[in-house]
Amino acid sequence: MTPVPSSAITIDDDPPQALVGRLRAQLETLAALRLTITYRDLAKAMLLSPPHTIHQVTEALEQLMAEYAAAERPFIAAMVVSKWRTRLPGPGYFDCAARLARFADDASGPEANAFHAGEFSASVALWAHPCPTMATT
Repeated sequence: MTPVPSSAITIDDDPPQALVGRLRAQLETLAALRLTITYRDLAKAMLLSPPHTIHQVTEALEQLMAEYAAAERPFIAAMVVSKWRTRLPGPGYFDCAARLARFADDASGPEANAFHAGEFSASVALWAHPCPTMATT
């Protein structure tokens, strides 16, 4: 598959920074609920217009990953998974994590599962609201 230059991608009435902000809010909500979402469902939830809706999502996710790496936070992008990869993010997630010096193993090996699980758990821990406890009197 030939990469699509970012200049060829259009997001109607949604500049890339606005999409990143909307994705951040959506993923923080998912982390608070301890839920994942597929790339396709995320593109639909963001009401993205074709062409290349998944590419629009992945570019925004990579920007979020860079921001979170700089802030030394877990990757909120761990909330997004591929329905084809046994509920792991796509290879681009691991490639981006490697470029950001946070992952140095094989994206198809068991290390990928462990890395993703760690990032997912850390994101949930950061954003999840504590479960209310019932007061006993």
